[in-house]
Order: sequence, then structure tokens, then C-alpha cells
Amino acid sequence: LTIAVKAGVTIGLGGDVGVFPHGENVYELELMAEYGGMKTLDLLKAATSVNAKALHMENEIGAIRPGFKADLMAVRGDPSGNISELRKVIFVMKDGVIYREEK
Repeated sequence: LTIAVKAGVTIGLGGDVGVFPHGENVYELELMAEYGGMKTLDLLKAATSVNAKALHMENEIGAIRPGFKADLMAVRGDPSGNISELRKVIFVMKDGVIYREEK
């Protein structure tokens, strides 16, 4: 991964890892940071806008914009500084329906 990152290869977050439970995708991001040398903002893009573009769905998903599908999450902390902050989920909305909301 480090060689690919240095070469400028576009890298997205996988969803088919199968080696850890669904919902633990942050572990893959942590490994990509630790062993691949990816910057946190690039990791966040890999999980959102990069994947949307790879799926040719960049006009529907991958960003927070009017008219886009409303799948959102909020965390305590700032994942742009430390990707592991994504483990501290306090809000989840999918298709406009709130599934989790901590006060």
C-alpha cells in the first residue's frame, strides 16, 4: 500500500474484507494509516467521495449536498486529526431515518 500511495494510486475503502465484523471498517482505515502511510483526510475521502466516484455514483453519494442520499454519521472528536475517532459514533442517519442519536 505504501508504494501505491507514493505512486499516487487512487485508493478506496473496501467493504468486502471479511476478516472483521461489518461495522468495523474503521479498522481497515487504521491499518491503511499505520501501514500504508495514508493521511487522515485521504482516508476519509477513500471511504466517501473516492468510492462514490469509483462506483460512478458521485452525483448521488459520497458528499453532503442537497439531493444526495442522506446516510450520515457523527462522532465525538475529529477524525481528520485521528482516524480512530470514527470509533466514537454518536449519531447515525440512513436514508433520512435516524437510527442512533446520543445526547
